[in-house]
Order: sequence, then structure tokens, then C-alpha cells
Amino acid sequence: MANKRTSVYENGLIWFGAGVSLAEILTGTYFAPLGFGKGLLAVIIGHIIGCAMLFAAGLIGGRTRRSAMETVKMSFGGKGGIFFSILNVLQLVGWTAIMIYDGALAANGIFNTGAWLWCIIIGALIVLWILIGISNLGKINTVAMAALFILTLILCKVIFFDGSELPVIDGEDMSFGAAVELSVAMPLSWLPLISDYTREAEKPAAATAVSAIVYGVISCWMYAIGMGAAIYTGESDIAQIMVKAGLGIAGLLIIVFSTVTTTFLDAYSAGVSGESIVPKVKGKWIAIAAAIIGTVGAVAFPMDDITDFLYLIGSVFAPMIAIQIADHFILKNDSSGKGFNIVNCAVWVIGFILYRMLMRVDIPVGNTLPDMAATVLICIAANKIFSPKETNSTVK
Repeated sequence: MANKRTSVYENGLIWFGAGVSLAEILTGTYFAPLGFGKGLLAVIIGHIIGCAMLFAAGLIGGRTRRSAMETVKMSFGGKGGIFFSILNVLQLVGWTAIMIYDGALAANGIFNTGAWLWCIIIGALIVLWILIGISNLGKINTVAMAALFILTLILCKVIFFDGSELPVIDGEDMSFGAAVELSVAMPLSWLPLISDYTREAEKPAAATAVSAIVYGVISCWMYAIGMGAAIYTGESDIAQIMVKAGLGIAGLLIIVFSTVTTTFLDAYSAGVSGESIVPKVKGKWIAIAAAIIGTVGAVAFPMDDITDFLYLIGSVFAPMIAIQIADHFILKNDSSGKGFNIVNCAVWVIGFILYRMLMRVDIPVGNTLPDMAATVLICIAANKIFSPKETNSTVK
């Protein structure tokens, strides 16, 4: 799915669309028990951690001109990379289904025609976005993003200026560390995707930086909207807030287009990752298949609580990118010519287990940062001990 080079501006638009997301607004409602000030601090700390990792992942792809899953092969070998490609396609199809499900429920809350019908409409629009192609979406995205920006400002006014702070009933049933981790989880979920876009950037470093910053700011904004909705209106159903505010069609546009612009990235990247598994099949058709499967899943299964899904993604991909960071920026290794890099595969297993163990510990900065720091150190030590001669440079 190779395309013409994309500008820094186009990359910024792509990640603006990724940030404007119902899933992020809904996740933000979970932070209400902390209160707005403390909750917002957790959101910001989590996004600083997550977006720093997002920048590192995107820079690897931008510098090497490889897709996300092709960069994974540099650390885990060709066959090892296929393993992560399969996991990535599965999580992307899962995300596609979750996003369509959330969008359809919210749209149905405004126009009650049946959630299944909205699933089909949103799924069809995602397929249309894929057929248009990422390199041809510049003008369409500009118009869509401008509309979403204005309508989201209206939503902010309704929540923060027309409501009054309500008492939190349940107390702090979420610790600060857990809130930080839930904030880290969303940018972390984009780690296996970002290189699919930065690899085509005219200026890889600048495009990656803008992508991470734009996504981080907009994502924090979405979290704040969800948290504010729960605190200031006592309502976690964004569709109902829009109805009460009289937004109607405008609210529907926010829901549908934010869902399409975000979920398109998931389906598109499923196609790019699919090419790593089945090179003979064009990524565009794999992406369309992912969108269709996601639509069917959204119609058939309830997907109301995604916290466990987010933590599972973190446990798989946090140690993966930690090893990539160590390999590319410190060790300067390239194992893409090998079947498996046994050392790094073993380190990933350790990082995965460590993440799951740290989930039981309440750490103020969450468990992703300590897990990644430990995995980086283990990776460097293991490679120095077991692979001292493997230093094929990937960075000139």
C-alpha cells in the first residue's frame, strides 16, 4: 500500500482524526471519581508517557521507510515479525469493531433507527474512506476535521459552561496510578500503527513529532470532555448530552465522522500489517475485509467495557516497542534477515509477564513506564551477553 510522500500538515490531520474519538471520550468518563483536577493530571501524565513512546515508534518507521510491522522484523526476525503482525491485525479488527459499536450506539441515541443500521452505515463509510485512499484524503480530511473541531467546541461549551459540578457519589474507586495507566493505554494502542503513516512522510522526524503532539493534545481533550461530562452534567452518555443541548444533526455528525476518521486508521493499518503476513494480497483488500469483519462483530457482540482490552494491548505492545527502542537507538541491530531473534523474543516474554505482574501493583506513574524501562535494560544486557557480535547498524 505504498503512497506518495505525505506532508507534515497531512500527518497532523491524520492524527487529529485519530484523537477525536468516542472511545477516548467514553474512557474519560471513568476518571470522574478522581475529580477534575486530579483526573486531568493523570490524563496529562499518561499521555506524556504514551506519546513519547508513540514518537519513538513512529521515528523508527520514518527513518527506515518501513511499515510498523516491517520495523518489528528488525528486532524479532522475519518470522518473529509475522507473529506480531498477526496479533496486530487481531487487535486492529477488535478496535474496528469497538469503534463502530460505540459510534452506532451513540448515533442511535440521537436518531433511534436501530444500532445495527448505524453499524452498517459507519462500516460502509469506513470502506469508502479506504477506497479513496490515504493519499487522496487531504481535502476531505481538512473539511471533516474543521467541522469536527467546531462541533467539539460546542460540546465543550455545553459540558463546561452550561453545567454545574455535581458531587462524586462513589468516591475514589480508581487509584491515581490506575488512571495514569488507563491514560497511557490509548496512545500505546497506536504504537503498532504509527509507522504505517510516518514511513511515507516527506520529513519523517518533523511529521512524527507533529503526529505525536497533535494526537496527544487532542486525545487529552477528548478524555477531558468525557470526564467533564460525568462530573459537570452527571451524564456519561455523550449522545444524551448532545440531545439535551439540542445539537441533533450536529451531534450526529460529530459521532459518525469522528468514528469514521479514527476507525479508518485501524482498518487501513490492518491492511498494511496483513501485507506482512500475506505479501501477495493487496493491503487495501485486507483493510476492507477488516472493516467488514469489524462491522459484523459490532452488530453481533456487546462491547461496552474496553478496559481489559486496553490492558491486554499494553501488555503485548509495550515490551515489544521497548525492545525496538533498545535495538534501533542503542544497540543498532537489524535482525530482519533472520527467522527469529531468539534473545529478543525471550526478552519480550519476560516483558509481557512483568507487565501483567505490575498490573497488581499501584504505581503512581502506571505500570507501562516501569515495564518498558525494565524491558529496555533487560534487552540491552541480554544482547550484550548472548549476542555480542550482532551489531548490524540500522542507523548511519
